[in-house]
Amino acid sequence: MDRMGKIVFYEDRNFQGRYYECNSDCPELNAHFSRCNSVRVESGAWVLYERPNYMGYQYILTRGDYPDYQRWMGFNDSVRSCRMIRNSCSSEEPQHHEEELRDVSTSGMWRIRVYERPDFSGQMLDFTEDVNNLQERWHFREVHSAHVQDGAWVFYELPNYRGRQYLLERGEYRRYTEWAAMNPNVGSCRRVHDF
Repeated sequence: MDRMGKIVFYEDRNFQGRYYECNSDCPELNAHFSRCNSVRVESGAWVLYERPNYMGYQYILTRGDYPDYQRWMGFNDSVRSCRMIRNSCSSEEPQHHEEELRDVSTSGMWRIRVYERPDFSGQMLDFTEDVNNLQERWHFREVHSAHVQDGAWVFYELPNYRGRQYLLERGEYRRYTEWAAMNPNVGSCRRVHDF
């Protein structure tokens, strides 16, 4: 079942200037505004892209107010496409599988398995919670493949949820290029919550 989402883009900071309300995936936002300096996510979880057709830098936003592009760790005021994240988890819509029932009290509805080599080879580790410094937990800086078993996740290039962001939804990623990364560096990862 698809949940409804709503996001409002504003040309100027602090929710000023021309605005555009969106409630579905949009591969081309240029017709609606020329720049984006603030965003209000009214419902759902969204990924914004710097370029049309879901290309370029990715920015993952959940419900809340973002009065300027630096609040979503944007590099500039360019937002040219967006889509709603459909595999995010919410407390209102549990997505537990039988094998996860034993972990429900501590892990919620998210599970990702990361691998040190492509094609799910080498050492691997499962995560069910946010990790602010992957190297401290796993002793590797690189993730070459991943399997998202539940929920949606964001990989960050640097520790403490900094740097380029990459959305990983439920599924298999045999190589880091499949989540649109230029290199396998992953400094931290976070679950996408849809409140």
